[in-house]
Amino acid sequence: MSIANYKHTVTERFMRYVQIDTQSDPASPTQPSTEKQKDLSRILVEELKVIGVSDAELDEYGYVYGTIPATSGKENVPVLCFCSHVDTAPDCSGFGVKPILHEKWNGQPIVLPDDPLVVINTNEHPYLLERIGDDIITASGTTLLGADDKAGVAIIMDLANYLIQHPEVKHGKIRILFTPDEEVGRGVNKVDMKKLGADFGYTLDGGERGHLEGENFSADAVMVTFNGISAHPGYAKGKMVNAIKAAGTFVSMLPHGEWGPEFTEGMEGFVHPVHMEGMLEKATVQFIIRDFDTAKLATHEQRLKGLVDKTVAMFPGIHAEFTIKEQYRNMKEVLDHHPRVMDYAAEAYSRADMQAKRISIRGGTDGARLSFMGLPCPNIFTGEMGIHSKQEYVSVQDMEKAVETIVHLAQIWEEKA
Repeated sequence: MSIANYKHTVTERFMRYVQIDTQSDPASPTQPSTEKQKDLSRILVEELKVIGVSDAELDEYGYVYGTIPATSGKENVPVLCFCSHVDTAPDCSGFGVKPILHEKWNGQPIVLPDDPLVVINTNEHPYLLERIGDDIITASGTTLLGADDKAGVAIIMDLANYLIQHPEVKHGKIRILFTPDEEVGRGVNKVDMKKLGADFGYTLDGGERGHLEGENFSADAVMVTFNGISAHPGYAKGKMVNAIKAAGTFVSMLPHGEWGPEFTEGMEGFVHPVHMEGMLEKATVQFIIRDFDTAKLATHEQRLKGLVDKTVAMFPGIHAEFTIKEQYRNMKEVLDHHPRVMDYAAEAYSRADMQAKRISIRGGTDGARLSFMGLPCPNIFTGEMGIHSKQEYVSVQDMEKAVETIVHLAQIWEEKA
């Protein structure tokens, strides 16, 4: 049976999954950051078992593991992993999502019924021009949709459903991994790589149909701390050193018109202050530093440190601390050593009647970190668009095309083994 004649389950699954609140919490120290993420994960385990993935399990950290058994007689087929995350972004409410299916969308602006001020149109979302005639799913106007990344989850579930139903399709062993907390940067912190046991991986967490992402930002976090000296304000002359004023002066030195994310695009990196707080004795400014060239992170950090030193010189008595924490690195540094991972994906796109467009992500994915944990792992499209917002949407036909693509991909790895 050709997958072209397969009755997909991806839409029905997606419409159910997005109604489960799985928002992660960056302020929480636990793993997962919110227990409610497991509400969906438990459902996924049960559905995988119904499909025929008999070893599906949920661990204490919120990871779902499962195996689609090999149908190939070959013994040397690499084990593939397909991965998506269950959590939704803290940026916009994920509670009470009401998905709406706009069948055979005609290209007119989509006015969301629960807040008519939220309108999805082709001016702000030009990719929609390519999806006229598709079935478009949106939320109702008061929440995000959750296509990031429940579209990926539903795609992988539909893949499992198809392959288990069609053992005549030859493929090697496939491992399924659903992660929590991707949106707060902790998506693979507790993955058991030995248990996962995969050789190569693909995240399903990309956007436009045909996009194939094998490069992402390298990322550091920087914390700048200014330590001042407290004194009674009535008798502070010559004694008080105000950390708040030092921090404010430092932030005012950041250049306007360059360097920040609001001024950069394409392959340009940036330095971005994301949080600031303080009192007289201590004030902190947190930054994220991003660049596709990992070596340039140090250049950005040295420049930033220069502004800190300049600030300290302006405020005698201030002591500053400058700490750097590595977050993730450009997956290209790993994937360049395994070219077939991208090449086989591009061939799968071709078999699904698309030309792969290899693009760079101005962000990061679970795959970037997995790549440096020994699992080369680029990112495949799902159709999720307008993410982290009330204008989020996804095309049913994009999700189905992604299922078709990864079916071809599993076959290609088997054929070339």
